[in-house]
Amino acid sequence: MSTVIVIGSGVAGLASALRFSIKGYKVHVFESNNYVGGKIAEIKGNGFRFDAGPSLFTMPELMDDLIRLSENNPQNYFNYLKLKESCRYFFNDKTIIHGYSDIDRFIFEASKKTGIDPKKLKSFFKKNKFIYNSTKSIFIEKSLHKLSTYLSFKTFLSFLKIPFLNIFTTMNKVNENSLKNKKLTQLFNRFATYNGSNPYKAPGILNIISHLEFNQGAFFPKKGMRSIVDVLYKICLERNVKFHLNSKVDKINLKNNKVTGVEVNGESHNSDLVISNVDIHFVYKNLLDVKRKPIRILKQERSSSALIFYWGISKIFKSLDLHNILFSSDYRNEFDQIFKEKTIPDDPTVYINITSKYKKDDAPKGCENWFVMINVPHNQDQDWESLVSKARKSIINKLSNHFEVDLEKLIVFEEYLDPIKIEDKTGSYLGSLYGNSSNSKSSAFFRHPNFSSKIKDLYFCGGSVHPGGGIPLALNSAKIIDDIVSK
Repeated sequence: MSTVIVIGSGVAGLASALRFSIKGYKVHVFESNNYVGGKIAEIKGNGFRFDAGPSLFTMPELMDDLIRLSENNPQNYFNYLKLKESCRYFFNDKTIIHGYSDIDRFIFEASKKTGIDPKKLKSFFKKNKFIYNSTKSIFIEKSLHKLSTYLSFKTFLSFLKIPFLNIFTTMNKVNENSLKNKKLTQLFNRFATYNGSNPYKAPGILNIISHLEFNQGAFFPKKGMRSIVDVLYKICLERNVKFHLNSKVDKINLKNNKVTGVEVNGESHNSDLVISNVDIHFVYKNLLDVKRKPIRILKQERSSSALIFYWGISKIFKSLDLHNILFSSDYRNEFDQIFKEKTIPDDPTVYINITSKYKKDDAPKGCENWFVMINVPHNQDQDWESLVSKARKSIINKLSNHFEVDLEKLIVFEEYLDPIKIEDKTGSYLGSLYGNSSNSKSSAFFRHPNFSSKIKDLYFCGGSVHPGGGIPLALNSAKIIDDIVSK
């Protein structure tokens, strides 16, 4: 029986382990932490539970398909519900826009709150759906680095549509021209942050991200985001995948430009294939002893990071839902401060995720568990202690003023995560959440491939490689490797 070693147990690593166990391989997963899941971790304290990492769940069919692939019934393992409202948007002038998942209802809401012509918004959504359907088979579901991808008729049709895909215009410019509405431009510019990018630099094709949320919907796993990895872990164990926790891989072993296994604490573990679910920078810097490295890709601009406060709040806020956004007054300046000045914005856009709205046992009675996040630059030796303290005051002041409360007095539990802690806990280079940003056309589409062209039987999955960051793309990266090996 052939052996596969998976380095790292993020969602892409777990998906890869499951897929290769189904293929009949003997699978070993080496994880440096004492828990599986990578960024999809959880924090508990004082009766509160928080999903520590990703908080948005889209494309649940990818999880269902993976569970079916293991010859199990998805309903016996993983349950979720479709949200009536994907996000609630708060603006400085007290305007509130409910981001309904029903697209017609959202168009009515947005036109009522902003005065936009409903036909204009309907046309905008139609164009984003067209772009998504025209590109998903090549940019999301297949390797861009295999000749076979370009020899299909589907790919040929996709290339014919390139002039209409908003590749050569920035996301902000597309949204300004299409919507001609300041509030809605800001609302849709926000989707660039879903992969750590700047809407004033990233290509307009990234509007396909909003298509997933509005045209397909946002969902909530009934047991929380952590249940995504819990389910995959459980099925992997049922399929005899072996997990080695507290086992940091020190080196990927090679012989004649072919992988032979890995080294952990001075001990060699042999395998036929190695799949890395580790940030690609970490792999080339620490695990591979090779002279030729993909310098162009490794030098691409890193994505933004995050500062997250996990606050136990001793009050119920009826005006808030599961996902909430409080926008800054000057969005362009906010991104300039993040990407140009490399500092925390003076007036940050604040995201609040409250899972206790749907999962009551995530907070004590009469309380809520607030996951409060702002976008920040990745780590470049800033004084994070000072920046975190400044940002905390700024956020509390912003939220207190907006909701007319003394928020500081309501915080009964607190932890936080900054770029340094993110790198320490997850291995994400410089604490960037999504690997490289998509602030240029080359970095948006040509991330590191899912395989090594120089080293046989070495593969890569996860957010730092093709097709990108976020749970759906990470799951797709595992599927791409499965397809490559099958061929």
